[in-house]
Amino acid sequence: MTSLVPATREALEGLPAEVAPALLGGELRVQTSIGSVALRITEVEAYHGRGTGPQVDPGSHARMGPTARNATMWGEPGHLYVYLSHGIHSCVNVVSGPEGVAGGILLRAGEVVDGADAAHARRPAARVARDLARGPGRLGDAVGLRHPIHDGIDAVTGEERAGASARLFLLAEPLAEIATGPRVGVAGIAGTDAFPWRFWIPGDPTVSAFRWGRGAREAAG
Repeated sequence: MTSLVPATREALEGLPAEVAPALLGGELRVQTSIGSVALRITEVEAYHGRGTGPQVDPGSHARMGPTARNATMWGEPGHLYVYLSHGIHSCVNVVSGPEGVAGGILLRAGEVVDGADAAHARRPAARVARDLARGPGRLGDAVGLRHPIHDGIDAVTGEERAGASARLFLLAEPLAEIATGPRVGVAGIAGTDAFPWRFWIPGDPTVSAFRWGRGAREAAG
């Protein structure tokens, strides 16, 4: 098995669509008062911000520029942008790109490889292990990172914030085989093959199912 190395700012300085595949097979390790959880990353999605890359990303929280909500996306790479989805779920993104250039990589799914008891305590509805972190809301719950208190936590240094610490590890040698396609549930053109910025490990049982976003099927033609 390929060894893991701690993520560095330099490794995450590329634009999200370039960096995202390198997160697959890596691990996010989170420590809280309940216990530690280590998650092998199996599915991610890239999101750019205004002025990031050669094309505007209409599916990004940062498409209109900096706001109080998306401020972490504009900071230095390696911090985690933790936002609230549907008023319930805390979703975890790895910030990538140079500081001042917005970018985030959504952790869509993963396999809990250590700390299953802590993950189950937060996700008692999960009937099988593969569902503990299958989907971004479940993933956030399983590792115990919450919006807004953990937004901006540093996954490079592991510095504690609000009773939690997080560290990101990458494969020393990136996976040779990955799959790519449209992002899940993203509305309009941003959820089509015009943005094939979802990346996953083929055949992994923890990868979430694809679904069209509002108007995306029609936009795809």
